[in-house]
Amino acid sequence: MIRILIGDDHAIVRQGLRQVLALIPELELVGEAKNGWEVIEQARTCKPNLLLLDMNMPGPSGVELIKRMHEEAPRLPILVLSMHGESQIAGRAIKAGAAGYLTKDSEPETLIHAIRQVAGGGHYIESAVAERLLFDRSAREAVAPHLALSDREYQVFQMLVKGRGINEIAEEFHLSAKTISTHKSRLLQKLGLDNLSDLVRYAINHDLQ
Repeated sequence: MIRILIGDDHAIVRQGLRQVLALIPELELVGEAKNGWEVIEQARTCKPNLLLLDMNMPGPSGVELIKRMHEEAPRLPILVLSMHGESQIAGRAIKAGAAGYLTKDSEPETLIHAIRQVAGGGHYIESAVAERLLFDRSAREAVAPHLALSDREYQVFQMLVKGRGINEIAEEFHLSAKTISTHKSRLLQKLGLDNLSDLVRYAINHDLQ
């Protein structure tokens, strides 16, 4: 039996996953979490043997949450189920310790196959994402300045280009607005940019929006 914990802040996504998992006798849903703190708590109490995780949730999320879970429960495999198919995000998730990565537009059969693969000690990356990881890096991307950003700076970068304000980002990460402003200043400096408009253009030019 594969005991699964779902971490996703969208109720409709959790409901859809619940219905898919219920069709497979060998899969047991043991917990659902709608933010990073609940993921950490339920991983301790529900004793899952697979974490099905969204990349963007309130509280600790994304690379930060993957690293934390990998430290707390190194034998718990993490399968990321994300809206994002960008190679940058997938690459950082795998590097942080995720055992698998696929997007939310995947077919249910693909999800079940990925769950079995990861729960069995293997790895799974959706083919389209894997191709981008391997082949879509041009010479320009290979030396792109954003590759030098820390994981937190990259998270702030992503949220800024999506129109999120400093205070909103600070609240989500449980950090001070001053700390987020510092991250913003550092990432702008690393990218050689002057303002938010430049940052948005950079994201568009590098397919990071």
